Amino acid sequence: MRVSPLGWGVAVVAAAGLVVGRWLGWLELAAVGVGLAAVLVVALLMTLGRARYRVDLDMADRRVQIGERAVGRIEVTNRARRRSLPSRIELPVGSNVAELGVPSLAPGGTHDELFAIPTDRRAVVVVGPVRSVRGDPLGLVRRSVLWTTPEDLFVHPRVVPLAGASAGLLRDLEGQSTREITDADLSFHALRDYVAGDDRRYIHWRTTARRGQLMVKQFEDTRRTQTVLALATDPADYAHEDEFELAVSTAASIGVQVIREERGLAVLAGPGSLRVSTPPRLLDDCSGVGTSATGAGATLLGRRVTREAPDATVAILLTGSVPDDSDLRLGARYVPHGTRTLVVRCTRGEELGVRTQGALTLATIGDLADLPRLLRRALA
Repeated sequence: MRVSPLGWGVAVVAAAGLVVGRWLGWLELAAVGVGLAAVLVVALLMTLGRARYRVDLDMADRRVQIGERAVGRIEVTNRARRRSLPSRIELPVGSNVAELGVPSLAPGGTHDELFAIPTDRRAVVVVGPVRSVRGDPLGLVRRSVLWTTPEDLFVHPRVVPLAGASAGLLRDLEGQSTREITDADLSFHALRDYVAGDDRRYIHWRTTARRGQLMVKQFEDTRRTQTVLALATDPADYAHEDEFELAVSTAASIGVQVIREERGLAVLAGPGSLRVSTPPRLLDDCSGVGTSATGAGATLLGRRVTREAPDATVAILLTGSVPDDSDLRLGARYVPHGTRTLVVRCTRGEELGVRTQGALTLATIGDLADLPRLLRRALA
């Protein structure tokens, strides 16, 4: 049971009226105090008793994409042996509370209520717990009983299919070649003079015969493709909230494709890493990603990749329109040596642009539908 601020005010005025009216002999003031005290007593009596309900909260789908219809159902069953009184049900949905009326129910009777949840924004919406409320019409006193546990509704970001568009950038057959030279691997690099202790299996006999001295093969070190997505979460990187939503959708689209191709993946966003075991879990975590004053900006993304994903072979850094080219190059500068790096600046309405300088590619995207084309151009 909870007494509202208005209820406490009525109690104070009632007590003051009774005490002061009796002390001064002011009958009218004492009558006001008695009246208010009676109102408070009636309000308390209206909260007595407890409904015997069984309440079921059923969500049609706990995962939806932005704009998809999300509906649920509440079923209230009277478990008492006698007819229940009309009551009120409250259903918290995110920061809002929906009020639903429950009529008088016969023993074993049920009442259904359908409700819809807005899904125009990416979010993790907490639905419930459902609670029944008993109280007076003036709102002086109320008593609530919880009937269900909270449930999460994940409103996923928009994603676009990338099958085929990412071939060569996010997938491999035998690994990604790096710039590190090794004496034994799969990717041939060059020939060099034989040095005592070299493995004779890698002597190139045709060149040795032609030059008259032993020559051995050198290789570029290859590693299994490990893609890392690093999302800037500093609000100063984004001129508008839509830019951040575009960045999240871009990261989610690429991440889902990498997972489906069963490639190594790490997604760095917010204070930690997102789950990448399955596409739904990645999208669930993407639903809750937001900007923060303590979030990493574009200039810090490369350092974070080095610290948390040092074995990455492909690094994709995503930010907004505010950082300039020098900021983007500074952020990419700290990516581990030999890692192919793609920096994507998300700017709503901007024309697609891709510039490649060595192992670094700077790209601008203005619409999520341009992402497949961006990846194809990044490979060109």
